[in-house]
Formats: sequence, structure tokens, C-alpha cells
Amino acid sequence: MATLNGSPASPTALQALALTNYGHFTTMKVEDGGVRGLALHLARLVADCRAVFGEELDPEWVRECVRREAGGGRAGAVMVRVTVFDPDLDLTAPDRSGRPGVLVTTRPAAGTAGGPLPALRVQRLPFHRDTPSVKHVALFGQLRLRRAARLAGFDDVLFAGADGLVSEGCTWNIGFVDEAGTVVWPEAEVLAGTTMRLLRAAGAGHVTAAVTDARLRSMRAAFATSTGLGVRALAAVDDIAFRADDPVIGALRESYAAVPLDRL
Repeated sequence: MATLNGSPASPTALQALALTNYGHFTTMKVEDGGVRGLALHLARLVADCRAVFGEELDPEWVRECVRREAGGGRAGAVMVRVTVFDPDLDLTAPDRSGRPGVLVTTRPAAGTAGGPLPALRVQRLPFHRDTPSVKHVALFGQLRLRRAARLAGFDDVLFAGADGLVSEGCTWNIGFVDEAGTVVWPEAEVLAGTTMRLLRAAGAGHVTAAVTDARLRSMRAAFATSTGLGVRALAAVDDIAFRADDPVIGALRESYAAVPLDRL
């Protein structure tokens, strides 16, 4: 079910979003009525609403909309996407935006009862995100390259800039473990994901560095992070193999699992 401002979303409103593709969003995993990093998700929506619409978004109203759709003491886990868009946006005059609405949609959460998800094999392709600081709904460029990587036999795509520096995955951040066991995050313009931010806040000794091809080849392990994935090992980037069972990745999983749930 999809709700807009707490009520069932009309086909007309959803059509407006599909045809204009102008807005922003965040995706959170609701587990037994709680969310890891809820304050970060809400702060992202507030900041992005200012950037995209020039409007102030009430985080408590967002919280209430999510609670109505996925809270209420529901057991188990569900993925919730909160999309902020204007159903009345005019393509010919986007500057005359009205009050943006809060769309809440849900989908099943990937199960991890059987252990960690299989390690990913990813392909590097050149890409630079438009307005990387905003989690906006314009995903054509990323999905086109994800499709290309999967058609080439990989699981997903990893982006690199025109300078060759590694930045991020299609819908996830990437981190590495160097030979000394230090967690290394790429120094690049990326969309800073909530999972990455929680891990960096919880972990000591993490560093940020430019990840060149040579530096990439010197890493012993690599991993993807997102709300949906948690911490997922990478088996390879192109022809570069990594240790999927590296103990540092296991420690990161434990660290993320230990982050307390914030009640909706």
C-alpha cells in the first residue's frame, strides 16, 4: 500500500511523481517498530526538502506517516521508503511548486536468518552523481549502469569518477579493509548513507583516502553498506578478488547490529 500524507495515495498523485520524477527520498528498515539511525533519516529528509523545494518539512509529521504505515508494534522487519514530492508540480514551471507531500511505501525486507548475504562481484564504470549530497529520485543514470554491469555478468556496479577514483555503488556506499586491518572509506563526492554514518560513528580508527586503482588492488577486503544490505562483503571488483570472510567485516556487522533501534 502507498499512503500520501497519511491517506491512501491516489493513482493521479502517483502518476504525477512518475511523469515528473522530481523529489527526494530516504529508505529505512523498520524492525519491530524501530529504526536504526532514525534521526539521521529524518534530518536527511528535512535538509533535502530545503534543497529541492525550498520548504521546511516537519520531521514529526514524517514520523507519524511512517508510524501509520509500518509502526504500531508490527513484528518483524519491513523496508519503508519515504518520498517527498509535489503532486501538483508543473513541468513547465517547477519554480511554482506547492507544498510537497509525504509518500510512504513499503516492501519486504531481505531476510538474513540464514546468515550474511552472498558476497557481491561488481564492475567499475565511470559515473558522477548529479547533486551527490541530495538523495533525489532521478535514478536513470545509476540504474542504466547497474543494468549494464549485470548484463556483463556482475552482481552490481561500482562508480569511479573521471579521475578514476572509486566513489560509491549504485545504491550503496563502499568501504575497504587495508592490509593493516584499517577501515578505509573513499575520499570522493558521494551520497553519505545512514549505515555508513552509523558505522563511522561507532568505529575507531576509520580513515578516508583517495582510492586509486593501485590502492584498490592493495586492499585485502571490501564491503558495501546500506539500510537494506547492512554490511555485505564484496568478492571482487572487476578482476580484483577480495577476502569475503575477513574478520573486520564480521566486526562491522556486529557493530551495526549493536546500534540501538529508535522507536517510531
